[in-house]
Amino acid sequence: MRALLAMVAARPKLAALLAGFASATGFAPLDLWPVTLACLAALIVLIERAPDRRAAFTRGWLFGVGHFTCGLNWIAHAFTFQDSMPHWFGYGAVVLLSLYLAAFPGFATLGAWWLSKNPALPRRREHATPLFLAAAWLATEYLRATLFTGFAWNPLGAVLLAPRAAIGATVIGTYGLGAVTILTAAGCLLAWRRQARPAIALLLPFFCFSLWGLLSPAPITPPGAPRVRVVQPNIGQDEKYSAALEQAHFRTLAALSGTPRPAPRLIFWPEAAIPAYLDMEPDWRARLAGLLGPGDLLMTGATKVYFKPDPDSPVGEQKLAGANNSLFIVTPDARLLTRYDKAHLVPYGEYLPMRSILQPIGLSRLVPGDADFWPGPGPQSLTLPATLGRTELKMGVQICYEIIFSGHVIDAANRPAFLFNPSNDAWFGSWGPVQHLAQARLRAIEEGVPIIRSTPTGVSAIIDARGHVVHALGLNRAGFLDSGLPPALPPTLFARLGNWVPGLLMLILLGAAIAIRRGKS
Repeated sequence: MRALLAMVAARPKLAALLAGFASATGFAPLDLWPVTLACLAALIVLIERAPDRRAAFTRGWLFGVGHFTCGLNWIAHAFTFQDSMPHWFGYGAVVLLSLYLAAFPGFATLGAWWLSKNPALPRRREHATPLFLAAAWLATEYLRATLFTGFAWNPLGAVLLAPRAAIGATVIGTYGLGAVTILTAAGCLLAWRRQARPAIALLLPFFCFSLWGLLSPAPITPPGAPRVRVVQPNIGQDEKYSAALEQAHFRTLAALSGTPRPAPRLIFWPEAAIPAYLDMEPDWRARLAGLLGPGDLLMTGATKVYFKPDPDSPVGEQKLAGANNSLFIVTPDARLLTRYDKAHLVPYGEYLPMRSILQPIGLSRLVPGDADFWPGPGPQSLTLPATLGRTELKMGVQICYEIIFSGHVIDAANRPAFLFNPSNDAWFGSWGPVQHLAQARLRAIEEGVPIIRSTPTGVSAIIDARGHVVHALGLNRAGFLDSGLPPALPPTLFARLGNWVPGLLMLILLGAAIAIRRGKS
C-alpha cells in the first residue's frame, strides 16, 4: 500500500491507469478481491488529492480504462471466429469499448470530488469522499447497464462473491454491492491511516454480509424434486456451423442426454444447440422427440426465422428478413410446447447498429449471417406440464447475455420456480465464461431462485437460490449434470422492490456524506 500511495503522489495518471488494470483481477477467474480493495483505496486517495474537476474526472477515467481493458480482454477472442473482419481488430475493440465504458467511473470520481468540494456543503470533508464515491459509483454503474441498451458486464459487486459477502444482493442488489465494495476499500484505507472508529463503521456492512454468507445454509433439494439433465457437448465455435459435422454433433448431444427413465426429466441443451428451424422442420422435431421418454421435456436453443418478399426476384421468391434467438420446449410427441425469444440482444454481436453506415466500411456482426436478430418481449414465465410431479412448474428463461442485467430477469407478476440460462460462451476464451457464471450467481442471489446453465464448451452449472454452484462442468470438456432441481426461496427484498432498493441506498449514502460535511470540525 505504501508503494502504491507513493506512485499516487508522484505519477497520479499512471497510478490511476495501473490501479484500474490491477483492480480487475478481483473478478473471475483470478478472484484477487483484496487487490481490488487496495486499488479502490488508491482511487479514493487520487480523488482526495485531485486539484480540480478535470483532474478528478481524468483520474477516474484512466482507472476505468485500465479496469475494463483488463477485465474485458476476452472480447478479443470473439473476433477470431469472424473472417469478415480482421482478427486483430478484436484487441482494438477491447480498447475502444474500454475508452467509452471508462467514462462512467470518470463521472463517478468527478461527482465525488465535486460533492466533497462543494461550498454549499460547509465545513469539513473528512470521511465524506468515500460516501460520495460509493453513491456516485452506484448511480453510474446503473447508468452503464442502462444507456444505449446497456453493458452491465462485471459489476463491481461481483468481487464480493469470493468472500461470501455477495449474499447482501438479496437486500441491496448488485449495484448496492458495488457501493459496499467502495466503502470496504475506504474502510481499509482508514484502518491503514489508524482512524479506527470511521474504519469500523465503513467495514461493518462487508463483515456483516460475509458472516451472513458463511452462516447461511444452502437450500436442501427435496427427494421428490424434478430431475434435470444439463448437457455440455464441448462443440467449439470453430466447428459449430460445419455442415459436415452436423450428424456427429447431434449424436454427441443425444448420447449426453441419456436414455429415458421411469421418472420424467427436464433436459437442457445450450443456446443455438441445433442448426434447425424447429417450427418449420417436422423431421427435426421427430429426431428430438425420439430422445425423450414419457413426460420428458427438452429445452433447446434454436433460431426462429422470418421471411419477406424479395423485390429483386422475378418469380416472387422470399428472402430472410430477420430472426429470433429462441429457446424451444419440445415434447415427446414432437410438439413445440412454447418458446421464448431473447429480448436483450448483443449489439455488434446479434445485430449491427447503424448497419447502413457500418456495413459499407467492412464491419459486421459477430454471429454469422446477413440479417439481424429481432428482440423478444422480455422476461416471461413458461408453464411446464404437471407430469413432473407437481401441479405446475414455471420456468423463466434468460438467453446468454440477458442474465447480466440486474432487476430485469424475472417476470415478477408470474414468478418462476427457476431460471434457465442457455448460453454460448465458446466465443469468449477462458475469462469470459467464468465471469458470465459469476453474474448468473448474482441473479440467483438477488431473486432467490435457482439457475440452470447449459453451454457448448463450459461453464455449465446448476446454481442454487443462494448463488452456490451445486454442480458444474468446467471449460472445454464434454459431459452432463444429473441432479434434482434445487428449490426456490421466498421472494427476497430485492425481488420484491428491484432497483428501487439500491436507489434508496444511494440516497442514504448521500445523506450521510452531507451530514458528515455539516458536522463539527
